[in-house]
Amino acid sequence: MITPVMPTYGRFDLAFERGEGTYLYDENGTRYLDFCGGIAVTLIGHAHPHLVAEVQAQAAKLLHTSNLYRIPQQEKLAERLVEATFADTVFFCNSGAEAVECALKTARRYHFANGAPERYRLITMDGAFHGRTLATIAAGGQPKHIEGFEPVLDAYDRVPFGDLDALEAAIGPETAGVLFEPVRGEGGINAIPHELLAAIRILCDKHGILLVLDEVQCGMGRTGKLFAHEWAGTAPDIMATAKGLGGGFPIGACLATEEAAKGMVPGTHGSTFGGNPLACAAANAVLDVVLEPGFLDRVQELAGYLGQKLGTLAARHPDVIDSVHGVGLMRGIRCTGTNGDLVAALTEQHMLTVGAGDNQVRLLPPLTITEDEIDQAVDALDRACATVSGASG
Repeated sequence: MITPVMPTYGRFDLAFERGEGTYLYDENGTRYLDFCGGIAVTLIGHAHPHLVAEVQAQAAKLLHTSNLYRIPQQEKLAERLVEATFADTVFFCNSGAEAVECALKTARRYHFANGAPERYRLITMDGAFHGRTLATIAAGGQPKHIEGFEPVLDAYDRVPFGDLDALEAAIGPETAGVLFEPVRGEGGINAIPHELLAAIRILCDKHGILLVLDEVQCGMGRTGKLFAHEWAGTAPDIMATAKGLGGGFPIGACLATEEAAKGMVPGTHGSTFGGNPLACAAANAVLDVVLEPGFLDRVQELAGYLGQKLGTLAARHPDVIDSVHGVGLMRGIRCTGTNGDLVAALTEQHMLTVGAGDNQVRLLPPLTITEDEIDQAVDALDRACATVSGASG
């Protein structure tokens, strides 16, 4: 018999009652160190006092009006994102997949507005993940996401991950742009080298196509810059982000330059809930924290500390850890065995993580983590690796 909640998730038998900072507490009061972060969502930790206060204050005044009317909180958020990034304009939605959908539509409309509606195809990379809608699973192209949802939308040309020559060879008269994640998440924590990202930017300019980035997971400070592409010293034309933007409240955003958004006029796109007063109050509160002077510098310091500790751990457990990947506070441990075994062993150690492609375990702690909490995590990893090693031996 089917459950009242549609059985689309393989869940752990855990339910959490409250959170505080880097910790979650289950129904029995047992504390868990949270290195899953709601899959990179709880950017500034659980129950952050400023975020809680801003959401409570807004909830007591006004939750929703729809985009039929001006929304001052949304205008403020858009202005701040524009000021802090490459973008000139922002569309707000409710999730990462919706943000990518908007990015895809914006790219198509750009060429339509330029009198070239035949330019509608996006070049993507093998093993990518861009969301769970019909359009975004087609963009990702992973068989495990597509199975049973065929026929897929024929609008994408995939090339091997990080292959610049293959990417240029795939550009044709129907190409609208290139879409990829600067640092991958669900597909395994693998980063596009900075020089390659810069080269793709040059290639897009050469062929008159758009650079579209998916920073749904790697954005909002997770790499130590507000957005990951900043490390390459370049910028996209269009970018999707979400997850950490609301610190736990659902909100997504599609950012674009004025030129790239030239086709997005009234009536071309919309969202009933997107950018409502409560969502934008949450996102503005998150930005208050992340844009505080010195905050991202601190993230970079913590990232270096975590990276050093993980390197030592990998050397101590070569039979369990094949390699360590990622940047900032977005790390992946590639396992020699099944990554699910390490995730389960860590859960037994009261540490929460999440699996990923490439047989990796993702570590996605809040950006407000401390060195002491990193030490606790590495100790838990050490014990979990010993458990996995013993079980396999």
